[in-house]
Formats: sequence, structure tokens, C-alpha cells
Amino acid sequence: MTDNLIADPTGNRTRRRVRALSSGVRSAHADSASTPPAIKDSGTDSPAGGGRSGSSARVLVIVLAGQFMALLDAFIVNVATPSIGADLHASGAALQLVNAGYTIAYAVLLVTGARLGELLGPRRTFLAGLAVFTGASLACGLAADAGQLIAFRVVQGAGAAVMLPQVLGLIQRTFTGAAQTRAIGAYTGVLAIGAVSGQIAGGVLVSADLFGAGWRPVFLVNVPIGALLLAAGPRLIPRDRPSGAARGLDLPGLVLLAGALGLVTVPLVLGQETGWPQWSWWSLGGGGLLLAAFAAHEAARARRGGAPLIAPRVAGAPGMPVKVVRIAVVMAVNAGYMFALTLHFQNALHYSALRTGLTFVPTALAYGAVGLWWRRLPQRVHHLLVPGGFALICVALLGIGLALKGGGDGGGWVFVAYTGLGAGFGFAHSANLAAALASVRTEDAADASGLVVTVNQVGLLLGTSLFGTLFLNRLAAEGAGGASRALWGSVLALSGTAALGGLVGALRRRT
Repeated sequence: MTDNLIADPTGNRTRRRVRALSSGVRSAHADSASTPPAIKDSGTDSPAGGGRSGSSARVLVIVLAGQFMALLDAFIVNVATPSIGADLHASGAALQLVNAGYTIAYAVLLVTGARLGELLGPRRTFLAGLAVFTGASLACGLAADAGQLIAFRVVQGAGAAVMLPQVLGLIQRTFTGAAQTRAIGAYTGVLAIGAVSGQIAGGVLVSADLFGAGWRPVFLVNVPIGALLLAAGPRLIPRDRPSGAARGLDLPGLVLLAGALGLVTVPLVLGQETGWPQWSWWSLGGGGLLLAAFAAHEAARARRGGAPLIAPRVAGAPGMPVKVVRIAVVMAVNAGYMFALTLHFQNALHYSALRTGLTFVPTALAYGAVGLWWRRLPQRVHHLLVPGGFALICVALLGIGLALKGGGDGGGWVFVAYTGLGAGFGFAHSANLAAALASVRTEDAADASGLVVTVNQVGLLLGTSLFGTLFLNRLAAEGAGGASRALWGSVLALSGTAALGGLVGALRRRT
């Protein structure tokens, strides 16, 4: 996730948050002493349903293209915000809501999207979400004022929330064994590369001012891509298999969870920009109460023999609590790192948005590469990948902090640290996501996907809010000349958090 400072039309500096979707989800290694049997190399590339590997590859291309489009869109908008403000005469608060509306809708509706995939079928739900996302992108590109743009961004976030949980679900349903692990590696590679590509593409599109359209191509670029995927998807993605075991939607549970996530997400997205007013704390407290009510409702529903929103066998799958915690920790560290470095690059070092995006390329490429080939390492070292990844994150963060501590750009050697950080993220994520999905049954794919994607998003929000507050507070305390010292303090906190993530596996015997 990237946060940066943007200039609004009046010349004031307003901080704005942009979330990479995926959000989505990064991956991580199993915390157990050995790789779970479900993710060991089965030697098959055939899909679960028995189809050919060629058709499976086409399914992967379609769903990952949809994932890439949604992620690219979030970061493209990051770079385009100053132009949007100038053209639409939008206030700083309105510009903030252009991105917050997307993020809030996405985070709140993720679990609902995952359950819809179970009820209606992942193919049908993916294509429906893609259609909503593509249509909303067109509407965003044609918006006449800030109010319309905010509304269409909310619809766009809802489309992403319906579409993206199906990506992991379709991967899990289509691939088995080694093929599934490789597909998840490709998924994580798309996440890593898409985030940086968005910032670079945004800078290029806004600077090119195609046809005098200014910022509008950053949304309109989704339309031809989405149209192509909508044309190819119905022919290439296999039809959903009928299932008589589909559970009800559990509307009371959905309302409670959506309300809780909304009350938690809104202050995390908007609290820092507004100075953490009293309403933000009341909102967080209310969200906690609704989460407790949701847990009580789900437990009572399970006791009555009903179908809870998230099956207990998913949340209680072997090692799942540890995997979920590690996903949240890595997402928070990644978000805090991107936040602090982006602000430091653009304000202390006066980098352009394009140069800032290019600086993150080594991290993204290393992360994607590790996600693709970690499985080729000897099986006997797989249990070391996650703790080793967290250790590498700690060392790389400290190296980056030391390189930038003097106030310069760190020279050539800092790019070694950027690359090491990406490798650490890759090792600490890819196999863990594979293990998390492999630890549940295929029929629980929707629940597992909704759970890990939601945890991913909450981790990003927490990382930006907690580490963002720390960085900004230290920056204010250090004064104009203390940017590098503020960064160093934040790096120490990030490194310590990564160390805790590496140690959390010690709790496995208690889970």
C-alpha cells in the first residue's frame, strides 16, 4: 500500500491513502515443521476437475488479468489525484474520499463476495464482479464532478470485492498439488508487479495527457481490458459445477460483519488525515462490539446446526491461526514500509511520483520472483522459509534505514537492500498462502479465500494507520531537518514487528 502527500488545488498538502487490492493478498510459508501434505509436489499439472493443463493455464491468465487490472487501477489513481483535484475543483477531503470510498467498499464486502462465489459459482460471480468493475471504470472516466467520481469509486470497490475473492477460489478449484503451488506463485507475482506498474503507468498516462483527457485515461484504460476479459472469460473459464451443498447467505451474520468492518475501516482510512477526532475512536469501539456480536452469532448458529459465514473448520484448520496472523503481520509491515518510504522519497528527497514508483521496482521484482520459484528449493528447507523470510525482512529494513539515515538517497548499495526486502516478503508469504489454502477442503475454498483476503486488507489498514501515525508523529517531533531520523525510528519499529512475525510460529503447539 502506498500513501503519499499530494498537493490539492489550493496549494495545501493533503495526505491521501491508496490501497493496493489484493488485494489483495501476499503469501507466506507454512509455519509447521514440515510442509503440509496438501502442498507437496503431487507431480500433476491437471486441474482438480480433470481438465487439460492448457485450459487450466487459460483460466489462470483470465483471473490473474482481472486481479492485475484491479490492482493497477488503485495505484494509477494514486498518481492522478492532483490532476483530478485541479480538473474537478475537488477539495482535499473529496480527493481523500475518491480513494477511501473504494477501499471501504472493498474491505467491507470481501466476505460477502466470497460467499456469493459459493452460492452462485466462482465463474459466474467473477464475471459479474468484472462487469461491475469495468462499467464503474467507464463511469469514473466520464464523471462530471467529484461527487459522481466518489460514488462510482464505491461501485468500483464493490465490483472488486465480488471479483477478487474468486481468483484464489478458482485457482484452488482448478489446480492441485505442484500446479496449484505454481499458480499461487504467479498470483503473488502479479500482486507485486501490479502495484509498481500502477504507479509507473499512472505517471506515464497523466504526463501524456492523451487526447487532452488529463486524468481520465487512468480509469478508462480498464475498459478495453475488462471488455476483452468479459468476451474471453465465458468461453475459457469452465462452467461452475452444480453443488447441492451450498449454504445460505446468513444475512444477519453478513450485516454484523459488514457493519463491524465498516466501523473499523472508516477511521483507519480517514482517522490520520482528520487528526483522530473523537468519532474515530467511538467508531473503532463500536466496530469491536459488533465483531464480538458477530462471533456470538456465528457460534450460536453453528450450535443450532446452521451454516456460519466462515466455517469453523476453516478458521480451525491445522495451523490456520498462525498463518492468518503472519499474513496480517507481513501486510502491516509492507504497508508501513511503503507509506514511510513514499513520504520520505517525495518530500525529503523530492522524488517525482514516477521515480518513487521506479525505486520500488527491485522490491517488487524480487518478491514476484521468489513467489514463483521458492517451491524448487529442497523440501528439507521449506520449514525454514517463513522464519528466514522474516529475518531477511528485518536485516533489509535495517540496511535501508542505515543507508538513508544520513539524508541522502543511499547510493547503489541501497538497491541491494530493496531487493533483499522483496525476497524476504516473498519467502515470508508465498508458501504460507499455499499452505493456508491447502489446509482446507475444496468445498471450503470460498470461506478460505474470503478469510485470507479480508485479513490481508485489515493488515494493510493497520500497517498504514499504526506505522503511519508513528512516522508522522516522529517527523513532527524532529522538525524540518529530521526526516531521516523519523524514518530511522519507523524502520526500527517495522523491523521489530517483522521479528515478532518470525517468532509467532512458536505458538503453533498452542493453536
